[in-house]
Parts: sequence; C-alpha cells; structure tokens
Amino acid sequence: MATRQDSTTQAAPAAGLAAQLQAGDQRALARALSWVENDHPLKEALLARCPPSQGTAYRVGITGPPGAGKSTLINGLIAQGRAQGWRVAVVAVDPTSPFTGGAVLGDRIRMASHTLDPDVFIRSMGARGGSGGLAGAVWEVLQLVEAAGYQLLLVETVGTGQSEWAVAQVVDTTVLVLTPASGDGIQAIKAGLMEVADLYLLNKADLPGAHQALAELRASLPPASPQSWQPPVLPVVATQGEGLADVWEAILAHRRALEAGGQGQARRLARARHQLVHQVEAELHARLAQFLQAPEVETAVRKVVAGTALPGAEARRLVEQFLTQSAPDNGR
Repeated sequence: MATRQDSTTQAAPAAGLAAQLQAGDQRALARALSWVENDHPLKEALLARCPPSQGTAYRVGITGPPGAGKSTLINGLIAQGRAQGWRVAVVAVDPTSPFTGGAVLGDRIRMASHTLDPDVFIRSMGARGGSGGLAGAVWEVLQLVEAAGYQLLLVETVGTGQSEWAVAQVVDTTVLVLTPASGDGIQAIKAGLMEVADLYLLNKADLPGAHQALAELRASLPPASPQSWQPPVLPVVATQGEGLADVWEAILAHRRALEAGGQGQARRLARARHQLVHQVEAELHARLAQFLQAPEVETAVRKVVAGTALPGAEARRLVEQFLTQSAPDNGR
C-alpha cells in the first residue's frame, strides 16, 4: 500500500477535491473514487474531509446469481428514486479476472438511459478479489458518494455465493434476486440465507416454473413473528417494468420498519464495526506480507527443508518475532 502523507501542504489537493465533490461536481467525485480504489497517498486526507453521514443516505444492496437481471432491476429502481426527487448513485461491483485483473464493467451500458441525468451517478468497480464479490474499498467509496449528496445508494454485487453476506454488511436493505431457473439459489436460501435478505425478488417471473419457484421461496421463509420484519417475496419482470413499483414500496416499508424499531441505528453501528474489523485485518495482512520478505523467513524455510526444524515451531517463532518487533520495523 502507499505511504501515508500528513503534511498540510501535501494534503491541500485533498481539501480542494473534497470541496468540489461536496459541491456536487461529478468529475471531482469520479476522481476521488479513483483515489480510493488506487490507494492514493492522499486518500486518508480526502476521507477525513468527507466524514461519514449520519444515516442521511439510504443504502440498498442488490445481489444474486449471474444472469438474474440485477442491473436491469437497478435501472428501474433508479427511475423510481428519481420520481421521488432523490439523487441516486449506483456502485456496481463486477467480477475481476484472476488472470488479467480486468473487469467487464458493463453496468453503464445496461443503465444508459440515466447517464445524462445530472442527479444520477453510476460507478463500476472491479471486485479485485474482494471477499464475497465486494471490492475492498467499497466502504470508502460509499462514504464519498454520500458526502457528494446522493440520497439513495444502490450497490450491486457479484453473485459469488458469499455476496449475500458481504453486501448485507454495507447496506441498510438487502435485496436478493433470483429467477425460476435459480434452483441452486433457492436451495441456498433453505440452507440458511433467509436471515440475510430483507426482500426476495423472483425476476423473469413470466418464464415457465415461476409459480412453483415463488411457492418454494415463500415456503422457505420462517413464520413471521409479531414484532419482526417478514421479508416479502415479489414476482418481477424487470425488462418490462412489471412489479418494480411493488419492489420500491417494499424497500420504503423496510426503511420505515427499521427506523420505527430502532434497527436503523443498530445496523449503522454494526456496519461501522464490520468496516473497522475489515480494515484492521487488511492493515495486519499488509504488514505481515512485508515482514515475510525478511531474510530470517527464508532461513526458517531452509531449516524446515533440511529437517532441522519443525514448520509449526518455526511459524510460532516468526509470529512472536513479528508481534514483538518495533513499529518502525513492521510498519509502513
């Protein structure tokens, strides 16, 4: 990772960029997001000038298997949000090739009808190996988007099996999108994903087997308790716009339920805790990776190969050395 720079003179560009994005400059926001994604030396100075909002923006995560029609659905939800006068931002995380590091980033094409709207901002990101199909920088990206004044944040994730869990850690409402052909997805719900999603959508509900799939989904959900939110299961044909108004109303109903029960603040606290733990782990991983380049690690490898030391004993010794060495030695 890049070396941090805290000088006031060096941080001046960060202050200027923060002021521009907070004034609604989309180019400044795009540049700021690039700083975050590329771990620019002034990234933290920029983030410090754009503190996290206190629940003023609402985050909705859209997840599900590839081909479920998530981007088409989001295109319709953008229209619903704009009809309410909300400024809408989309952060779409696309798969990253493990070979080239490239990503498809095709969401701008599927949402092209909104690209000329000055109150709609669409950003595609590569997952870059992020756990659960989420880019590691997504928390900071969303922080900057909120600072730019967007009121509805739609987060689309890669359908990688763990994405349902990952997106639920960064949003207020999680929407799982399936299709009549998503047999594996429905089985996954039965295996324990009912606790993750707040809304279940069956897209392409005009296809054969839709009625049976809807029945299976509804049967998979636990019985509603009097004081808990019961996730609705809604049929949708996103390409035709059918059912989108019901989806929008369900999202608003879930938001009202969260705030009425005090769960909105609880989710924000849990989100901050998860982000902090994630970044602590990332910091430790970066420092450990640097430590593992030290000559004594290669010496330990040779001792293990020669049979003069056990791997477990050498590993414990190296861990103790890493934990006890001075901060300048294992810092960045």
